Amino acid sequence: MRLLSRLSVLAAGAALAACMTLPDGGEPARIDPDRLSAHVQALSDDSFEGRGIATPAEDKVIAYLSEAFADAGFEPGGENGGWTQAVTLNRFAVSNVSASFSDDGVARPLTQGEQIVISTRRPAEQVRLDDLPLVFVGYGTTAPEREWDDFKDVDVRGKVIVVLVNDADYEQPELNTFNGRAMTYYGRWTYKYDEAARRGAAGVLVVHETAPASYGWTTVKNSWTGPQFDIVRANAAAERVPLEGWIQRDVAVDLFERAGLDFEALKVSARSRDFRPVELEGQTLDAGYSVSTSQIETHNVVARLPGSTHPDETILYTGHWDHIGVGDPDAEGDRIFNGAVDNASGIAGLIEVAGMYGAGPRPERSIVIIAFTAEESGLLGSEFYAANPLYPLETTVAGFNLDAMNVYGRLSGLGVTGYGQSTLDERLEVVAATQGRVIVPDTNNAAGTYFRSDHFPLAKRGVPMAYPKGSGDFRDEPIAERQALRDEYGARRYHQAADEWMPEMDFRGAAEDLEVVHAVGLALANSRDWPGWKDGSEFGPVREESAAARR
Repeated sequence: MRLLSRLSVLAAGAALAACMTLPDGGEPARIDPDRLSAHVQALSDDSFEGRGIATPAEDKVIAYLSEAFADAGFEPGGENGGWTQAVTLNRFAVSNVSASFSDDGVARPLTQGEQIVISTRRPAEQVRLDDLPLVFVGYGTTAPEREWDDFKDVDVRGKVIVVLVNDADYEQPELNTFNGRAMTYYGRWTYKYDEAARRGAAGVLVVHETAPASYGWTTVKNSWTGPQFDIVRANAAAERVPLEGWIQRDVAVDLFERAGLDFEALKVSARSRDFRPVELEGQTLDAGYSVSTSQIETHNVVARLPGSTHPDETILYTGHWDHIGVGDPDAEGDRIFNGAVDNASGIAGLIEVAGMYGAGPRPERSIVIIAFTAEESGLLGSEFYAANPLYPLETTVAGFNLDAMNVYGRLSGLGVTGYGQSTLDERLEVVAATQGRVIVPDTNNAAGTYFRSDHFPLAKRGVPMAYPKGSGDFRDEPIAERQALRDEYGARRYHQAADEWMPEMDFRGAAEDLEVVHAVGLALANSRDWPGWKDGSEFGPVREESAAARR
């Protein structure tokens, strides 16, 4: 498949810009910020109980979304003529946790949620780990294409490995072994747990540090002390370890000191290809906990507007409807994790994009909108869809993912997470320019955001996916107050009960972002173009395997 050159994409600017105007030459198509606000307020109301999966709240979400998509002129796009795709997951609830480090046999108890967080995604009734050796394996990475192996020839079977969060380049980006400050997939906790299972380890302890993790300990506690979910696996014992855990940095420093080791010095040595695993001599882990394992059925919500000419070719819009649900009370006694920004904002965006398509002429290609489940459990709804697509991935033209949108006002730029991966970049750039805005490449690529949202399971299977959201400087006063509100979200509201709708939210910037993704999608829907991956993208070869289906 021939990739569109930047010149040819920019030459399509007039056509793209035309998608933002009505056929009669009237005013550009617009999204009403007040409607966005109303949807966010409704979906993050306490009555939705934090939109936990497989809870009564899920039925409310499905009813709300199916009605909204139907009102927009879409038809059910799920299984058996319905609005949903069933997603079967294993649910793991850990209880009665006891854990301690032992220093030459002298136990030091660890409190679940405070010094340590223990979870599992391996079926069991009871887990008992006694006197297990601890081995520090740096970043826990095996990357042959980068000539990197943190494990070397050390056998970690039956042991607990201690690993650092993020990549080896994070603290010293000039090394550029793992793309500098831009996190690779090797830096994600999901990868570290998977690699530990491949190595036969009994457990993993990720050392939490706020900067390289990009979130504080409270987020770890909230995300991993509740039930965990996983897709149903044929051989979970081979793909999951009994203990998936995190420890506070200070706990790790003390642990290393007791083993006669310097934590900071070992962090430095772990940035080298020559690093070798180091056993924490005299230190062991004891842990025990009950595991309640059950299967649940949750649902992706799917809406479709069939294309007039090429209905078997699909433009995709995605976002996740789920959040954390109900958890432990915060300092104010609030137990409901409302998830207004994350991700009622994205779901509101999907509804309004559907409305724009439904109000216009029927596009030539089909438009499919999916509100994924179980994103907060590890992108499981999107992973399930990508593995079991209702519409063939090889003829899915491209997609746009909406997650945690800008709710603070108009911004000077449109951020593109994963900028440089696909030719969707230039298409977004053309339409953003009609708004007087510029494209802003990843502003926080050290956090690995590209691997943390629902576009990723589709991208890694070759579908060109864009993950855009507002970025840059605020364009309207009061700028200081807007900046403070945005900063507060990252510091105090992300994955907290405080992520609630607020009257101070300004959805005009989100509306501009949605107008861009609608215009780009509409232009593609009325064309024979197939966006592609740029040279050097790891997803290009996967897409190329199905090139014959797009000729």
